[in-house]
Amino acid sequence: MKVPFIKLHPDAVMPTYGSRHAAGADLYALAETEILIPAGKTVFVSTGIAMEIPEGFVGLVFARSSMGAKRNLAPANKVGVIDSDYRGEIKVVLHNHGDIDQVVMPGERIAQLAIVPYLTAEFEECTSLSDTERGEGGFGSTGTK
Repeated sequence: MKVPFIKLHPDAVMPTYGSRHAAGADLYALAETEILIPAGKTVFVSTGIAMEIPEGFVGLVFARSSMGAKRNLAPANKVGVIDSDYRGEIKVVLHNHGDIDQVVMPGERIAQLAIVPYLTAEFEECTSLSDTERGEGGFGSTGTK
C-alpha cells in the first residue's frame, strides 16, 4: 500500500520500518534542540510530516516498547488516532510516567504508526440485547487465569 506524505520541514524524517515484518513504522522527533519531558508531564513532539491515509484505513500511533519499558515515555492518549481525512502535521503527545526527567533528541524514534483497516458501524437503538454466558459481567468478570 502506498501512503503519500509530505515533509513540512526539510529535517523531517520519513517513517521507516525497523524490520521486514514490523507492523508499525517508526515516527521521528523533529526538533532543533533536545526536548525535555519532565517527570509526570506531557509534551507535544512534532514529526514534521503530514500524510494522506487512504479511505477505509486509520493510522494508529502506539508507544515504542523500548521507550515505555526503559524510559517511561508513552503517548499520553495511549493510542493516537489519525483519521483518513486529516491532513495536518502528525504530532506525538508523549507523557513521562516516571519520576526522572527524560530528554528526547532531534531525530529520535518516538512512536510507531500502524496503518489499519476499519469498519464504520451503523448504530441501531433497540430495547434489548441477546443473552450470553458472560452477560453484564465487566472488569475482571472472566477471571485472571
